[in-house]
Amino acid sequence: MRSLTDSVANLKGVGPKRIAELATLGIDTIEDLLTYYPTRYNDFTPTDIESAKDKQKITLQGVVVSEPLLVRYGYRRNRLIFRMQVGKEVVIATFFNQPYIKKQIELNQEVTVMGKWDAPRRQVTGNKLLKEKADDRNEFGAVYAVNKHIRQNVLQSFIRQAYEEYANIIPTYLPETIRQRYRLMDRRQMIREIHFPQTQATAKAARRTAAYEEFFLFQLRLQAIRRAHRQEDGNRILYHNDELKEFIGGLPFELTDAQKRVVNEICCDMRQPYQMNRLLQGDVGSGKTIVAAIAIYAAITAGYQAALMAPTEILAGQHAEKLAKVFEGTHVRVALLTGSLTVKQHRELLAAMKRGDVNLIVGTHALIQDEVEYANLGLVITDEQHRFGVNQRQQLREKGEHPDVLAMTATPIPRTLAITNYGEMDVSIIDQLPAGRKPIQTKWLQSNQHAAAIHFLREQLKQGAQAYVVSPLIEESAALDVQNATDLYNQLSADLEPAYKVGLLHGRMGTEEKDEAMRQFNSGELQVLVATTVIEVGVDNPNATVMVIYDADRFGLAQLHQLRGRVGRGERQSYCLLIADPKTDEGKARMKTMVATDDGFKIAEQDLKLRGSGDVLGKKQSGMPEFKVGDPVADLKILQIARADAGNLLGMPNWDQVDENQPLVLYLKRHELETHFD
Repeated sequence: MRSLTDSVANLKGVGPKRIAELATLGIDTIEDLLTYYPTRYNDFTPTDIESAKDKQKITLQGVVVSEPLLVRYGYRRNRLIFRMQVGKEVVIATFFNQPYIKKQIELNQEVTVMGKWDAPRRQVTGNKLLKEKADDRNEFGAVYAVNKHIRQNVLQSFIRQAYEEYANIIPTYLPETIRQRYRLMDRRQMIREIHFPQTQATAKAARRTAAYEEFFLFQLRLQAIRRAHRQEDGNRILYHNDELKEFIGGLPFELTDAQKRVVNEICCDMRQPYQMNRLLQGDVGSGKTIVAAIAIYAAITAGYQAALMAPTEILAGQHAEKLAKVFEGTHVRVALLTGSLTVKQHRELLAAMKRGDVNLIVGTHALIQDEVEYANLGLVITDEQHRFGVNQRQQLREKGEHPDVLAMTATPIPRTLAITNYGEMDVSIIDQLPAGRKPIQTKWLQSNQHAAAIHFLREQLKQGAQAYVVSPLIEESAALDVQNATDLYNQLSADLEPAYKVGLLHGRMGTEEKDEAMRQFNSGELQVLVATTVIEVGVDNPNATVMVIYDADRFGLAQLHQLRGRVGRGERQSYCLLIADPKTDEGKARMKTMVATDDGFKIAEQDLKLRGSGDVLGKKQSGMPEFKVGDPVADLKILQIARADAGNLLGMPNWDQVDENQPLVLYLKRHELETHFD
């Protein structure tokens, strides 16, 4: 029996060599071939030259009325000229450096020329010539991404052969109710019209169907996994509500409405009998830590331990210090587990954790080492979760009996990425800053305005402020003409000392050196800290109100936003100076975006548009699926609709017993083994 999983070797003309060549395009099976969709289309529909604009790309259909003339000039350069009758007008057609076309042009023969229209001279500079009559071809032709191994016409012939031989077994996945609701094609028609469209309209309709189907099937797999997770046993964390309310009431500030909403979502999850798998997003300074503290307190009142994993020792130390203050006077016992403990300290802490003497353990990846055992781990929190690998997060999750999992990130994730990357997680968003926070004023300066930046910095220091000065490099690089941290440190020390003390912080320093630099800055012994992006995440000093970023165009938008978020953490007005001379339009767009808004989610959306989905979190970290047709940015509306529809279908009782859903049931079974989401 024939199957779409058949090898392409089943096609006529596909031998071992062709199999290897098709494999370079990722085509191994008939299904791969049929879903190797065109990247664009050549439109052969004749243009009305009366209304054609100058420099417009046009398609002219006419009869050759003069012998072609080939003129050679320069080294391997030539020009081919002939006249053609187009309607009532005679037009000159010119082809540069394509001498072989001369053999295809015959007097009184009909040809089609595609090229650029020169309206004043009434001539066309051609780039493609077609000989066959309009009746013998589609007006609209598919163009595929090919390589040196496979040519367009060869690939097209294999796709046509595959369609003709396998069309009758192409299944339609989308239920009829959905197809009717959105006027979508069945799968067989969609594949035919996407490869061999008669018109632009049918090609567009086919691509729309393909994009919806792709998003729908992806979301169906994602949400099926999510539902399967929910069927696993988890801990019902029956926290003491009165104790929790008392703890929240005793905080020195009132929670924002967004924080209250998110706390309710998390606490509701914790009481459920399944394992919580929730992503907490919040812009820089939105108050995620206190939300995490409330969740931790809830777990501890129910007799469980909680663990918080941070990506760096600096950040872990800050979390431990901050949480110890928050939990002062309560029964929460905080411990810090990092790689820099002495052997004796490490051994004693592990014993205390195993006995349950400490109930909140903050640490780095040391939390997931084999010898680490917990007495009763109920809640796991990962901070800046995208900085941990899948295996690290999984190891921490497996340390207890299905502990609830809360992943936090201060890197705002655009809706597009949240839907595609974290579709199997519940997402909570803190979209409101605490009262009293003033927006950070951001200015973009050219490098020739460096003196003005230093003057502004000095004025702020006079008023008791502290400042970060960031450079993209540690030491001078011959390859890059950009400021480096060591040079900046020397330059600013000469400019500002002895009136103001300047420190240096970068990734190549030892842990003790880094900690000492941060301690001096936080205590006020240093007024200026020159640093690389080591301060990007988590470093917190409310008295720091100035951020100066040199060669700001060397950083991505998300990174710039994170760096800017190191200031503006107190009630004083804060400032960010971007010093950059961007050479590209994208670089200029990044600077303009930073000046225009400090909304992390707007910045993330813009970052996605400028750089593409794969680069925002990094291809490996983002886990962003490779869609063949759908574009999660341009087709966001279709993605959202497909997501809702997939959820509704899976929510129907006995959906998998309905006849029209059987192709989807088989699809999910087939993809069950190859779907691995963290």
